[in-house]
Amino acid sequence: MQKYFEPFLWGWIVLAVIAFVLQLKIAAPYGRYSTAHKGRSVPNRVGWLLMELPAVLVFAWFFFSSGTERSVLNWLFFAAWQIHYLHRSLIFPLRLASHTKPMPLYIMLSAMGFNCINGFFNGYNLGVLQPQYALEWLFDIRNIAGMVLFVCGVTINWWADAILLRLRATGTYQIPETGLFRLISCPNYFGELLEWIGFALMTWSLPALSFALWTAANLIPRAIKHHQWYHQHFRDYPDSRRAILPYLL
Repeated sequence: MQKYFEPFLWGWIVLAVIAFVLQLKIAAPYGRYSTAHKGRSVPNRVGWLLMELPAVLVFAWFFFSSGTERSVLNWLFFAAWQIHYLHRSLIFPLRLASHTKPMPLYIMLSAMGFNCINGFFNGYNLGVLQPQYALEWLFDIRNIAGMVLFVCGVTINWWADAILLRLRATGTYQIPETGLFRLISCPNYFGELLEWIGFALMTWSLPALSFALWTAANLIPRAIKHHQWYHQHFRDYPDSRRAILPYLL
């Protein structure tokens, strides 16, 4: 498996670039962009649970797939990954309003596929290929910067999600007005982007970099679409806001 790991990983990175270009043109049809279709759908809460849970399980499976002893830093990286995905798969869906639009089945299945592949690359890397990060890495500036970005990203992501969930509980879309929402339309996406850039710095690995690139490929186009949607549906939407990067984009 190790022989083919890196070639497949580079192919995965090329797919991220292609996905980025495609999603700049076409918004994934779920949430506010969902339309009536003849295909099957699943309740939104169920869809979130099933599509995110493979990231927890597949990552853990490959992380534990060898009998090699793992360093303290590997366990730290394992914990960072699982904190995000246990929240995303088990806690976040329960906070969604019951009237949330159903999720198209193919969206759920495609996300499950992504999380299986991404979980394999990162779990196999940290559990098999690089199970022993030296303790000195804990004090490396790249790891320190990565941990800071990851913690900031988690905080921003969860905080922004909480604001959006409260607004959506009313059953209507509203303009968020607090905190980073004054600067960008999608601080929840900004926070998640910071998380996985931080994780890539922490682990200093190609699989984690591929995930950061995929995160950008998925979230930047969607944030731009959200930003355009807000301007189309709210005449008083602030012109000073950007989509996902404060003052830039």
